[in-house]
Amino acid sequence: MAFVKVWIHAVWGTKNRYPYLTKEIKNKIIDHIKENAKQKEIFILSINGYQDHLHCLFGLNTEMSISKVLQLIKGESAFWINKNKITTEKFEWADEYYASSVSESQIDYAKAYINNQEEHHKKTTFMEEYESFLKEYKATGQG
Repeated sequence: MAFVKVWIHAVWGTKNRYPYLTKEIKNKIIDHIKENAKQKEIFILSINGYQDHLHCLFGLNTEMSISKVLQLIKGESAFWINKNKITTEKFEWADEYYASSVSESQIDYAKAYINNQEEHHKKTTFMEEYESFLKEYKATGQG
């Protein structure tokens, strides 16, 4: 039997960075994503966000890639949001996303960072945050 323990911190935004995610809407969407993830055997350790994006710390299993997990989370949640008219306008997630592995020793830090999004974004915009991730991990735009 295979054993896989890989933690991924993923970040994705709303289409055109539209601030759909008011506190009430964000919490409804997060609750739905958690429930849907359980049904699809995706283990989410932490999920939170701010106005125009979400952060998610999840574990990969032997059956799924990062792109497959994000396709399942983003695609299904956008469908659910529109079907249930959670937003007044048609909702879409942006196509792009950021994802990186998180070492076991950094799990608590990553969870705290994700859980503290409201405070964090009083000082930093989503684009500043995203660019700092790319710089920190020396992203080349490939992937």
